[in-house]
Amino acid sequence: MKKTPLYLLITLLLTQGGYHLQAQQNTRITGPAKKPNIIFFLVDDMGWQDCSVPFYKDTTPFNKTYRTPNMERLAAMGVKFTQAYANCVCTPSRVSMQTGMNAASHRVTNWTFYSKDHPTDEPYAGITFPEWNYNGLSPVADTNHTVNATPIAQILRQNDYRTIHVGKSHMASYPTLGANPINLGFDVNIAGSAIGGPNSYLGIENFGNNAKEGAARTGVPGLEKYHGKDIFLSEALTLEAIKAVDTARLLKKPFYLYMNHYAVHAQYKPDNRFYQRYIDAGLGKEEAMYASIIEGMDKSLGDLMEYLEKYKMMQNTVIIFMSDNGGLSLVPPRGGKPFTHNLPLKAGKGSGYEGGTREPMMVYWPGITKPNSTNSQYIIIEDFFPTILQMAGINKYKTIQTIDGKSIVPFLKDNNKRDTNRAIIWHFPNNWEEGAKKAKQYKIVPETQGMGPYSAIRKGDWKLIYFYGLGKAELYNLKDDIGELNNLVNHYPDKAKAMVEQLITMLKNEKAQFPSNTRTGELMYPQVVKSSTE
Repeated sequence: MKKTPLYLLITLLLTQGGYHLQAQQNTRITGPAKKPNIIFFLVDDMGWQDCSVPFYKDTTPFNKTYRTPNMERLAAMGVKFTQAYANCVCTPSRVSMQTGMNAASHRVTNWTFYSKDHPTDEPYAGITFPEWNYNGLSPVADTNHTVNATPIAQILRQNDYRTIHVGKSHMASYPTLGANPINLGFDVNIAGSAIGGPNSYLGIENFGNNAKEGAARTGVPGLEKYHGKDIFLSEALTLEAIKAVDTARLLKKPFYLYMNHYAVHAQYKPDNRFYQRYIDAGLGKEEAMYASIIEGMDKSLGDLMEYLEKYKMMQNTVIIFMSDNGGLSLVPPRGGKPFTHNLPLKAGKGSGYEGGTREPMMVYWPGITKPNSTNSQYIIIEDFFPTILQMAGINKYKTIQTIDGKSIVPFLKDNNKRDTNRAIIWHFPNNWEEGAKKAKQYKIVPETQGMGPYSAIRKGDWKLIYFYGLGKAELYNLKDDIGELNNLVNHYPDKAKAMVEQLITMLKNEKAQFPSNTRTGELMYPQVVKSSTE
């Protein structure tokens, strides 16, 4: 074999080196802008008015009750959306956010139990529920009753983001792969598992890991360094989140922080940093605990923003604030009268009414969102999937699933832009266990608070809810009737019929599963029957 002369090898190496150097220089000169860091700050069970930021046309008594100065700061920096929606319970919302799929499509339509193969429906007389995906989200198609999808964190990681999960996960049952966020595209998982709520918020109680029924099921994992210490869970999660973000900063990588607080989920414990001020203000014990947990969550938001300011990262970081479902409105654990905690919105968590699905939402996107602005476009939680990827400059990606969400970037750029032709849907062919039991306790028909199996559609200002148990549709104009007090089915029968037809079409397009009549076995579809009571 003839040897290559040494001078030719040197020339070749210099040429290649020069080429690569020029390529790097060209990338620096003409390449894409620096990728933004992204924080998705998700609160658990936080109601639309559980803060001092008004998301209504007026400041409400609830806004005056709670103290959330850092949410006020974020609102002043960016835009607040007054008509942002999630699902009525947590896991469906979390799976929708991770996959961009509507709940009707991913079929994780109710919350997932800690352990595998355990549906969480309360029985409903005369109705048989469909075989929904009660084991949650899975990155592979090897587990029954799961949805196999490409999670957003996986796509971000493939595009050089350091992906960080902190706090509540609750997207799948143990021991399926989706119970661990590491299997869903995250480089780091802090305290995320199959549990849906903390058995204790207190470090002195080991965050529930000393519970009699077993630490694995009830305890918040991975925070052993704080066990036995006088520290609240929200604070411990924030300290660990900042450490994880700091690692990304030192690695000089853009980060995606999925900051999932267990707050403000029951079981309530007082955050003693803030509890006494609410007692002094005259709140009862239960509501003072709730308010203190909210303020502790707000401090977490502020601490993250202070970190960004310290390292001059605020101008290249997107912050999105959202809740996963409406505020809890059951008594107990809340104080006061049942189903009054989200007024003027009707009902609360577990309900198809606005109190169960309308959420506080804000976005700060430096250079894009207008400071101290408000947007009334209605959006739904699966919209964050394509939105975040567009924010990250990721325009070409492949997913196993079909994406139902629509990017809201056009609305972030222009607060006056509106799309009133889009229809969004909710599908809950289930029966929320906790709500059903409370309804029985208070001797009320669950549907009077929007609970029980239902499907719903919103288009423009109009919203229609169909309750499978009652075989009844309700129609509301939210612009005129945000409290859903005036059922207009009889007044606008053509509108109701058209919306029911569109709801059925959209559900079938999503390959949604419908409940069935237990006696006849026939599938139950939404329909319009003239209402005798309005």
